[in-house]
Amino acid sequence: MRKHAMVCSIQMALLAMSAPVLAQTASGGQPQQLDTVQVTGSRIPRAQVEGPAPITVVTAEQIQSAGFTSVPDVLRSLSQNGGSTQGQQNTTGAQSTPGAQAVDLRGLGPNHTLVLVNGRRIADFPLPLNGRSNFTDVGNIPLGMIDRVEILTGSASAVYGSDAMAGVINFILKKSTDGTTIDYRYGDTSRGGGESHKLTLTTGFEHGNFSGIVGVELLNKRPLWGTERGVQNSTLDSPAAERRLPRLTAQLMNWETDENIAPSDDCAAMSGLNEGTTVLAENDYGPYCGSERAIAYRTIENERKGANAYGSFEYRFSDNLSWFADVQLGHQKVRLLTGTNGNDVASDHMGWEFHDPASNENYRNKVFYNAGTDRLELWSRQFTPEEVGGLKNRMNTTTQKTMAITTGLKGYFADAWNWEAAYNHSEYKADVEMPRIKAEAANRLFLGERLGYDDNGYAIYNPDPDRLFTPLTTAEFASIAAMSTFRPKAKNDNLSFTVDNSALFTMPAGDVGFAGALEYGKQSYRINPDPLALTEDAYYGPRYGDGSGDRDHWSAAGELRIPLLSTLDASVAGRYDRYSYGNKDPGKFTYSAGLEWRPVDTLLIRSSYGTGFRAPDMHYLFAGNDYYRTRAATDYLTCRSENTGATDGECYDREFDNYDVSTFDVYSGNMQLDVETSKSFSAGFVWSPVANFDLAVDYYKIRIENQVQTQDREQLRIDEANCRLGATDSGASVDINSPTCVDALARVIRDTDGNITSVHFSPINIANEETSGIDVAAHYRLQTASAGNFSFSGNYNWTHRHTRQQFPGDPSEDMLDVSFSATTLPRTKGNLGVSWDKGAWGASLFGNYLGRVANYDNDAWTDSTWRFNAGGRYDINDHLRVSVSVNNLFDKMPPKDATWSNYPYYDTSWFDSIGRSYFVQLTWKLGGSAL
Repeated sequence: MRKHAMVCSIQMALLAMSAPVLAQTASGGQPQQLDTVQVTGSRIPRAQVEGPAPITVVTAEQIQSAGFTSVPDVLRSLSQNGGSTQGQQNTTGAQSTPGAQAVDLRGLGPNHTLVLVNGRRIADFPLPLNGRSNFTDVGNIPLGMIDRVEILTGSASAVYGSDAMAGVINFILKKSTDGTTIDYRYGDTSRGGGESHKLTLTTGFEHGNFSGIVGVELLNKRPLWGTERGVQNSTLDSPAAERRLPRLTAQLMNWETDENIAPSDDCAAMSGLNEGTTVLAENDYGPYCGSERAIAYRTIENERKGANAYGSFEYRFSDNLSWFADVQLGHQKVRLLTGTNGNDVASDHMGWEFHDPASNENYRNKVFYNAGTDRLELWSRQFTPEEVGGLKNRMNTTTQKTMAITTGLKGYFADAWNWEAAYNHSEYKADVEMPRIKAEAANRLFLGERLGYDDNGYAIYNPDPDRLFTPLTTAEFASIAAMSTFRPKAKNDNLSFTVDNSALFTMPAGDVGFAGALEYGKQSYRINPDPLALTEDAYYGPRYGDGSGDRDHWSAAGELRIPLLSTLDASVAGRYDRYSYGNKDPGKFTYSAGLEWRPVDTLLIRSSYGTGFRAPDMHYLFAGNDYYRTRAATDYLTCRSENTGATDGECYDREFDNYDVSTFDVYSGNMQLDVETSKSFSAGFVWSPVANFDLAVDYYKIRIENQVQTQDREQLRIDEANCRLGATDSGASVDINSPTCVDALARVIRDTDGNITSVHFSPINIANEETSGIDVAAHYRLQTASAGNFSFSGNYNWTHRHTRQQFPGDPSEDMLDVSFSATTLPRTKGNLGVSWDKGAWGASLFGNYLGRVANYDNDAWTDSTWRFNAGGRYDINDHLRVSVSVNNLFDKMPPKDATWSNYPYYDTSWFDSIGRSYFVQLTWKLGGSAL
């Protein structure tokens, strides 16, 4: 058993290499393959098979029992997944990385979690997260083909290399089957919308020395719309009175007086738009045409249709040599619709304002001179479902095409050495169709031909004001509409050679195990944007940046497992990585060490320490200029200078005169970025006093230095004010010569009159980010003769601290404090599960707990929440099963936040309004053993 545990630990530690571990029998005969020991529900005391660092294993059976219907659902349930990740409603994320979903272990950022499939790296999503960093999309991993998910938390860079600072998530797909299994699942929601169908087929074969498994998964999921949920189907759901006003459909403003001009018919011509909800409304600027319902014309859940295919094959030439191959192919079409928050058009694909880069710079070139009315005017227009020919005509459509192939040879030599030589290629292509408005065509449709420019540089037109308030025909809208298509692509190629020996040599306490690896890889990405999207005058709305680059990487790694005493084992690993890109060749040696002490068979006391190294994300390095027009950027310096004692919050909320300015901000990559480094420590115990119970408690601490993050434009303007005024708004002294001040003053650009014109921001190496806390996990299995078998599980994370510091010498920011300016992370997260089975029947209940998070104003907490899933199954016979599951059993909606005035009126990082959903699944197995 001890030898088996030792082999298991090496196998877990080398998941990225994925070589099967072979061990000689005691007599020195033919080798036998030892699969990774599954602890949950096993009679093997967990303390005997755990290693120096905690590993969480989630099996396919547990996924089904907990009612999870997608990989993101599985990962969101993890107590270690404490980061704020974009949901499907996140407007910024949906626009920059449409259809993609990320995971964020320990709240250190999605790009610090390494995601593997069958122990292999896969290509990143080809567009950067929020236009910034690269990450792995977990949204298109086929749930029905997963055998288990293994999660190693804490720094694992010494074994896995770059990206593994917060942890590793390894999706192990099915490798064998003894029959053909057909799974069909139907899903719907109790409040309506979001209907889904999923069909999975897996089968295997074995012909002599050739064996394999193939699987196909088909998915058809309809979108869920904001109009289908009462908590967010109109502006009236906003907790703030000023946000309950009808959303703008058409507005004509006299720029010189800041007053709206009412349409001559009081919006009668537009009354049939937005499903008959468009009326004459009034805001601080005067009358306009608006609709309470228009705010909800967007998706809560994406439409997703597609197919995934998977195959795993092996041909055994002899007992000590075989060929293997894993192939994954995916084709998904994801459609979604985003909108804008607030009561303005902003940068919306269903909106228009006059736009002419050659016109006067005042107010983002959106003001023109109307020769017919002899005034400067600003026209704003939001297009409605009736005008665009239905909302589906304006959905963002992303066609995702993924491929991953791994092939190679494996075997053993000299009786004890196992080896593998493999080549892995993965790529992620996408065709991203973003709906846009052609600026010149829309200008001409509403304003007519341009008549020139006046002495102040304003474009001259002579339009009829009634044109703005006249509904468009679908043909007229089609004449100004466009689909801007991006074709991004990311690739990853790796060659690897691994060896391992479970008995390299023998010490008095036992055999020393060894594993080593050599790797060479090449990584590349290219955004391939629509060329017109890079220009300033082609489309109304935001400009998009470009980016492309590639880099080489090689590494060498080794690991030893050393039995020091009969009860004490040590593990040591070292790895050297080197990257090459541009004129840089950063490289670093990282190491890790662990101890396992088993004073008795039922108790393991463990500890691990590791260092990490991470090269900057590709897009952090290679991003081209990306442009951001900000309509209402607060000038904190002017506000606080003219209003003694004013706070930043009061300036932002316009408690004084309006100090908002229009800026044209620029984001760009930074080839001078330094590498990130980390240190990770964990210590804890695993206790299995009886065969059916185990408890694990582990303390962890991770510190990342030189971490790369994109600068916050709002914070840069605040820092600039603090530096020039010599103090923060609370009175704390600020040194204008500090690193923060030197940086902020160089990035906030003002003209000769002292007005902010631009903020230049980019990724930078911040000094450090640190997190620490405690993980608790427990499992209990109760077997009875009459009532059946019960399984109980619980996981809990308590984060002790999570801080970050932008520059050396700056004060640390508490990311767990309610006043933290960015999204506050929850201090606690956990789950509880119970399942029961008796003969043909089974049932389960799973609860997911999220601790309190900050409200929108960062001045109070939102209450902690529980969400429960329930399920049941009945085996009609031993090859036919019907299952039912209900997610969000009690139909809980997001907690109310009186300060969350922006649509959808709750924090989409943590909550959604899907409500109760139910699924019916039929599983039919043809041949082979029983289900």
